[in-house]
Amino acid sequence: MRVIVAGLGVQGHKRRRFAGPDFVVTVDPFNPEADFRDIADVPLDSYDAVLACIPDEPKVEMLRFCIENGKHVLVEKPLWAPSDEDIVALETAAKARGVVLYTAYNHRFEPHYVRMRDLIASGELGEIYSCRMFYGNGTARLVRDSVWRDQGAGVLPDLGSHLLDTCRFWFGDISDDFKLIGAHAFENRAADHVVIGNEAMRPRIELEMTLLMWRNHFTCDILAEKGTAHIRSLCKWGPSTFTKRMRVLPSGRPPEEEITLVQEDPTWAVEYAHFKRLVEDAATTDLSTALWLHRVLKRLGADAERQTAEQA
Repeated sequence: MRVIVAGLGVQGHKRRRFAGPDFVVTVDPFNPEADFRDIADVPLDSYDAVLACIPDEPKVEMLRFCIENGKHVLVEKPLWAPSDEDIVALETAAKARGVVLYTAYNHRFEPHYVRMRDLIASGELGEIYSCRMFYGNGTARLVRDSVWRDQGAGVLPDLGSHLLDTCRFWFGDISDDFKLIGAHAFENRAADHVVIGNEAMRPRIELEMTLLMWRNHFTCDILAEKGTAHIRSLCKWGPSTFTKRMRVLPSGRPPEEEITLVQEDPTWAVEYAHFKRLVEDAATTDLSTALWLHRVLKRLGADAERQTAEQA
């Protein structure tokens, strides 16, 4: 499979690296390192797929171009569009043309995320009562200095999309009844700290995200009938630890299993291999999760923008 990278920013450089010998050329209207300024200028017979690492606004137009020309696409999260109908139309067109349109959520390939999914699915923990996740990095100043990043709902579509997708990865087709608990723009124009939650289901879910965590960090705590499970940090920030504790009745110190990984981030390479397999297997495009995320993020994003505007 021959791929081109559209959007030669931070993500674009990563995707180019992990595409390895499949990589052909880059496209970017602003970066002078790019081989082409417009994807329409790249000879159609020179590539099979596109790694779209571009801002939200031009995504739909580029995806339409790729689909119409029979090109498979890995598009960086979230799949943003003017309306839900646009996403439905993209899915319909991709199916008609027999191309794979895949929204990238590389955290699904984090080893401990997979371990948590498998543990939940096994039923070993019994009924899952609560899931709380925190995801923070220290990019507030970098985002504030970027015209296109420090706008709209801020950190919510950036990190919140990962957390919401993780909920779907672990718990399946869950309720979309998430509420905004709090949104603040402490340093930036757009929200740099957001908390959302869903109390309308089991497990209850609470998600916190921020650009103000000066040491990058991720935590997850799952509380359940027969035990608890916990993740501390990601491989890219390492060490990353997974802990399982099984309940002692009526009470007492639980037996504990702990797995700690010290390794480079494996998710980019594994996700690219996954995308290649989808293409090789002629997989049918399914944008149901992208549509669910779009609906939830759009509603919560409007709430976050209103709340931060009121604080200004």
